[in-house]
Amino acid sequence: MRTPALLLIIAAVVALALVPILAPPFYANLLVPFFGYAIALLGFNLLFGYTGLLSFGHAMFLGLGAYGAAVIAGVLGIRQFEVVLIGVALGALVVALPVGFLCVRYTGIFFGMLTLAFGMLAHSILFKFYYLTGGDSGMRVPRMRILGLEFGAYNKIELLAGPFYYYCLVLLVLASLLMWRIVHSPFGLHLRSLRDNAQKAEYLGVRVRQFRLAAFVISAVYGAIGGAILGFRIGLADPELVHWTHSGHLVFMTVLGGFTSFLGPIAGALALTLLQDQLQSITQYWRFVLGAILAAMVIFFPRGLAGIAGDIAALFTRRKREVPA
Repeated sequence: MRTPALLLIIAAVVALALVPILAPPFYANLLVPFFGYAIALLGFNLLFGYTGLLSFGHAMFLGLGAYGAAVIAGVLGIRQFEVVLIGVALGALVVALPVGFLCVRYTGIFFGMLTLAFGMLAHSILFKFYYLTGGDSGMRVPRMRILGLEFGAYNKIELLAGPFYYYCLVLLVLASLLMWRIVHSPFGLHLRSLRDNAQKAEYLGVRVRQFRLAAFVISAVYGAIGGAILGFRIGLADPELVHWTHSGHLVFMTVLGGFTSFLGPIAGALALTLLQDQLQSITQYWRFVLGAILAAMVIFFPRGLAGIAGDIAALFTRRKREVPA
C-alpha cells in the first residue's frame, strides 16, 4: 500500500476514534451500525468484488449473527461478547458450508437467485416458527460483558457510544487487516483469476468450486460477526434482518462505495449510514432519493466513491508533475 493511502487510512481511523470525544453521543451511537455493516461488507466484497459472485441473500448471515447472539446470550445465558462472536462465526461456518456447496455450482444470475431463495427460506423460518424464534416480534439480545467487564456504571446509550464503540472500531481494524492479508495472498490471487476467467483458471489447475466455497464461507463468517454487532446495538434479533431488501441494502452500500476497491464497501457503509440518517430527517421519500443516487452512481460513477477519490488523487498528481520546477 502506498504511503499517502496509508496516511489517509490512519487519519480516518483517528477521526473515527475522536467521534465519541468531540461529538454528542447520538453520532457515536449512529456509527455503531456502520461498524457492523463495514465488517459484513468486507466479507461480502470478497465474494462479489474479488470472486465475481453477487449474492442476493447475504443478509441471511447477518440475521444468523443477531439470532445467534440472542440464543447464546439470552437463552443459554453466556453473556460474554467474545464467546458470542466465536459462536456465531462457527454457526455461520456450519450453515454456509452446505448452502455454499449448492450455490457455488452456479454463477451469474443463477447464483444470485439461488442465494435469494435460501435467504427468503431463512426469513420464512424465522417469521413462522414463532415458539422458537419469536416470529415477527424477534428475540431479545441482552446486554453483555465486553472483555470480561460489565460496565455497570454505563447506561445503554453510554455503553454504545463509549466502550462498545471503541471495541467495534478495533474489531473493524483487525477484520480489515485480516481481509487485506487474505485478498493479497495466493488464495486471493486465485479468486481474482476465477472472477476474470474461471474456465482458463480451471485449465491451469485451479479448483474452482472449492475456492468459491471457501470465499463464500469466509464472507458468511464476516457477515455473522457484523450481524452480532447489529443485534447488540438494537437489542433485538428481527426477521427483517434476513429479508431480501436487507440483502439489497448490502449491495447498495457496496456499489455506492465501489466494489473494485478494498476500502470501497467500508466507505459506502459510512456514506449510506450518514446519508440515510440525514434524508430521513428531511423527507419521507428518502428511499426514492437513495434510489436516484444509486442509479446516478451506477451510470456516471460505476467505480463508486472510491473511484471518484482515486480519480481526484490522480488528477492532483498529474497536475503536480506538470508544474515546472
